[in-house]
Amino acid sequence: MARMAGRRALFALPILMAVTFGVFAVAAASPFDPVKAYTGTAGLTASEQTLAEIRANLGADEPFVNRWWNWLINALQGELGDSSVMRQPVVDVISERIGWSVLLAVTAFAIAILLGTTLGVLAGRRPGGWLDRGVSSAAYTLEAAPAFWLGLLAIWFFALELGVLPAGGLTDTASDVVTFDQVATHLVLPSAVLGVSQMPWFYLYVRQGVSDALDEDPVRGARARGLSERTVLLGHALRSGMLPMLTLIGSRVPELITGALLVETVFSWPGIAAATVTAATSVDFPLLAALTVLATTAVLLGNLLSDLLYGLADPRVGFDG
Repeated sequence: MARMAGRRALFALPILMAVTFGVFAVAAASPFDPVKAYTGTAGLTASEQTLAEIRANLGADEPFVNRWWNWLINALQGELGDSSVMRQPVVDVISERIGWSVLLAVTAFAIAILLGTTLGVLAGRRPGGWLDRGVSSAAYTLEAAPAFWLGLLAIWFFALELGVLPAGGLTDTASDVVTFDQVATHLVLPSAVLGVSQMPWFYLYVRQGVSDALDEDPVRGARARGLSERTVLLGHALRSGMLPMLTLIGSRVPELITGALLVETVFSWPGIAAATVTAATSVDFPLLAALTVLATTAVLLGNLLSDLLYGLADPRVGFDG
């Protein structure tokens, strides 16, 4: 496991360098002017000399290769620079928001895995049954439903029609104090929406895996030895059926990140979504590069986690990848 993690870490370095280089290249070709985003309405009346000085101070007049290299050298020393739009260090911008984004993503991922696995086992136990047909139809429908549409639908039904859950935010509007109860209540809708949007893939993988495992000779032999159906299902079929699902965890991380950004926006969740949108539209090079590295690192860690879990679940595979 340690050797695999080490190899992946070495492999990740050139990937992260290439990704950040691409960010600076795309941002340089963007039609958005970072100086106009920095000055706002004041830039409409500012003189060309003033704008030129601001452009020089921001480094926006340098070739993007120079900006990228300077940012990379500083980042390797632990200095991510200052956000030109947020007017604060990039480290502070991320640290104030990343915890809430991680809370939302982890909760949603847990919901997706638990719900998808449970329904997949029940449906795979009797393929073609009423539960299998109903849940599979719902899963295929949810696959095509955008996360933001599910979020708006959830707000309309649970917040506006029933009034049982808050429509968004982190706490009640009348309260300035962040408490566990309020955060938990406000987390229900966004995490459920994000989790349900990710659930179909886990459900379909587990359902197919369990269905195939129940037809294998070892499972038939377990039944012939008189083992209970619960033991056969959970001890044999589920373990074999979940192996393909483990590889799905890493591949769902990019979708999870994208969905989390949309869900955060819909529910006004104080994560990194707003900072990401602002950094992209304002061509905020330091913040945009840092957020991209963060997302890329999450994807790489997700892929590593999938391989480690698969190797632990099936010792025949090992950790040679």
